[in-house]
Amino acid sequence: MAAHRRSAHRKPKQRPLTGSAARTAATLALAGAATAGSVTSAGAAPAEPATGTAQVRAKVDRLYHDAEVATEKYNGAKEKADTAARAVDALTDEAARRTARLNASRHALGSLATAQYRSGTLAPALQLALSSDPDAYLERASYLDRAGDRQTGLLRTIKRQVSQITRVKARADRENERLAARRAELREHRTAIRTKLADARELLATLTAEQRAAHERAADARHGGGPARAERSTARGGPVTAPNSRAGRAIAFAHGAIGKPYVWGATGPDAFDCSGLTQAAWKAAGVGLPRTTYTQINAGQRIPRSQLAPGDLVFFYSGISHVGLYIGGGQMIHAPRPGAPVRIAPIDQMPFAGATRVA
Repeated sequence: MAAHRRSAHRKPKQRPLTGSAARTAATLALAGAATAGSVTSAGAAPAEPATGTAQVRAKVDRLYHDAEVATEKYNGAKEKADTAARAVDALTDEAARRTARLNASRHALGSLATAQYRSGTLAPALQLALSSDPDAYLERASYLDRAGDRQTGLLRTIKRQVSQITRVKARADRENERLAARRAELREHRTAIRTKLADARELLATLTAEQRAAHERAADARHGGGPARAERSTARGGPVTAPNSRAGRAIAFAHGAIGKPYVWGATGPDAFDCSGLTQAAWKAAGVGLPRTTYTQINAGQRIPRSQLAPGDLVFFYSGISHVGLYIGGGQMIHAPRPGAPVRIAPIDQMPFAGATRVA
């Protein structure tokens, strides 16, 4: 009985696998490890692991989007920094002009003081008594009275000029503080952009060449196709009919930019970011637009998507971080992202946020 109990609990003897059986077992073990943690249905291909290609692609897309958001913030800070720098330059020039005028007034005052000193300090009655030419003395006294009046006026002028220069320098100091703050913002946004783009490149480097090519094809599809589709053609459905000549010129400029690279912060003529392209296109039509997506959306009349016409600006994402130039037929010309040149794309490939009619 005891022997029976021992035999019942004894583990079966494991025989080592050899030859083809061993290789088959190893292959199955590796396959099981590669798909650990994933649940597949019968007959279905194993899903990509959580850290696989699909997640890398999603992270890269998110980093590119975040970089574009940071780019628009950079563009806004740069516009403000440029404005502050121009203000500082103007105030510096104004202070220099006022200082030159002050120096001229001081020189005139010094000349008057010298003339009075040389005229002597005798009392007027005594000078008249001793003068061999009373008429000449009286004429000179009249001049000295006028000179005294002029001296008083110059003193008032100098006092006013000093006060004005003090105010101008105070304004220049405030503008310099603003400029320093804007430049700090520029550095912050520039660092954010470069960091996100570097992170995206590092993630892409973890993919094989085939996986990277597949990612680029998928990204191109989301942003309007690859370079082969970025041709200087009209929108789907026939030639573009612009509502007015200005819109026509803006569209013509955008068509001429097709194929040029996306570079963050660029406004042409050789490279563009998204808002840089729309700003340059409308500038070619004689219309000045602000620099960023979130200011361009308020640069004209807001219109619903159903009323879009060629030349309108179309905006995307909840943060208004991307813009394109509508050309009709559900298509736009835009600068998509780093590595993707200016191209024609459908507007339904990104979350639509609004539209603006410039002219």
